[in-house]
Amino acid sequence: MRITKVTTKTGDSGQTGLGNGERISKNSIRIHAMGSIDKLNSFIGWARIETDEELSKSLECIQQDLFNLGGELAVPDVEMNLLTEERLTWLERNIEAINDDLPPLTEFILPGGSEGCARIHIARAECRDSERIVVALGELEAIPQLHKTYLNRLSDYLFIVARKLKLDLGKKEISWSYKK
Repeated sequence: MRITKVTTKTGDSGQTGLGNGERISKNSIRIHAMGSIDKLNSFIGWARIETDEELSKSLECIQQDLFNLGGELAVPDVEMNLLTEERLTWLERNIEAINDDLPPLTEFILPGGSEGCARIHIARAECRDSERIVVALGELEAIPQLHKTYLNRLSDYLFIVARKLKLDLGKKEISWSYKK
C-alpha cells in the first residue's frame, strides 16, 4: 500500500484505516503502538543528524526496520515477514561488538553528555515506551514475538551506542547518586 493522497478526510470522525481495509478507532492500542513506532523512528532520524556516516547508515537501516514493523502492525492477521530474524541477529552482533569496547557498568548512569548522546537516549526511552505498547497489544491480539524482541534489543543497542558516543568524546559517565 502506498500513499497516493495525504488528506483524505476519512479520519475526521476519529476512525482510521488499517492496511487490510478495516476501520478502527484512532485511540485503539494498535494505533497507539503504530504511533509510538512512528515517533521512535522520528527520534532516530533526529539523532542521525549528530552521528558519523557509519552510525547514520546503521540507524537508517533501523529506521527501515521500524517501518517494516509498523507495516506489519498495520495489517493484522497477515504474515508479511517484513521484519526478519536476520535484522535481530544484526542488532545482537552490533550490541556485542560495541559493548566489548565499553567499560563495565557498576551503576545506573544519567542520560546526556552531548547533543548526539542525548538524542540517542531520547530515542532509547521512546523505544522502551514503544515496547510497552506493543507488549500491551500482544496481550490483546496475536502479534509476532519478533516485534517485542526486536524492540527490547533495539533499546539495548541505543543505550550502548549512547555510551560509546560519550566515550569517543572523552566525556565521563555520571552515575546515579541515590540517597539512602
